[in-house]
Amino acid sequence: MTARRLLPGLAAVVALAGCVQVGQEGAELACATGDEGRPANGAVLMAQAVESATQVPCLETIPSGWHLSDVDIRNDSGRFWLDSDRDGVRAIEVVLTASCDVRGAAEIPSDHADARRYELVTQVSPAYAGTRFYVFNGGCLAIHFRPTGPGSSEPLAVVSEGVDLVRRTDVEKVVRDESDGRLELDPAAAGDGPP
Repeated sequence: MTARRLLPGLAAVVALAGCVQVGQEGAELACATGDEGRPANGAVLMAQAVESATQVPCLETIPSGWHLSDVDIRNDSGRFWLDSDRDGVRAIEVVLTASCDVRGAAEIPSDHADARRYELVTQVSPAYAGTRFYVFNGGCLAIHFRPTGPGSSEPLAVVSEGVDLVRRTDVEKVVRDESDGRLELDPAAAGDGPP
């Protein structure tokens, strides 16, 4: 990842991603934190990784038995994995990129405003496996289901209830507010030159 201007403490998000305990599960990627309900610092990193994305992934809730295992943020992509005590390690992988190939996937009604939803089923028994795509302006969220535990539809429920999208404009506001206007989410776009 190239150097970027980050809010204080953002670098710690990547270092601590695998150390989150029950009760604080997925806090660094939370859709809403604190009294003001602002997107967490992990959403800032996701937005910086895919500068064209008008929405970025975040976590609303993670049910008991699931935990955020790893976060990988690079230029042009951001991803994280959810592990389950029943469905295995990295049972769910969530990937943000600027675009994706949805050939072979069926378009179905979306549960997210301003995003088209596609489902690509690769296995139904003994457990569901496949990819759910959300395509929106400047980005694509691909959610890969790879459970290794006994057959269940729990991973689908985890994603439907837990993984959400936050608007890039909300993330931009967090950066400006937290830095008292000194920083922008995309400094070069703001006319500051290279980061």
